[in-house]
Amino acid sequence: MEKWFVYILFSEKIDKYYVGYTADLDLRVQRHNEGWGKFSSRGIPWKLVHFERFDTKPEAIKREQQIKKMGCKKESCCTVE
Repeated sequence: MEKWFVYILFSEKIDKYYVGYTADLDLRVQRHNEGWGKFSSRGIPWKLVHFERFDTKPEAIKREQQIKKMGCKKESCCTVE
């Protein structure tokens, strides 16, 4: 059974958080740190500050949306409920 993750990254360089979901957490963090996206490339190095595991992709997407709705501007985004 495939597992899914919701993750939060932080970049000290740009003082921003990034929230996403993936089936391969290690690879996804690696790609962020290799600059595989316009936004990601500005924030290297990214540090994984939080992750949660889910059994299904829809669960992970729902949780990602919940976290994003809370706002992810500062440290408060890492105190997820």
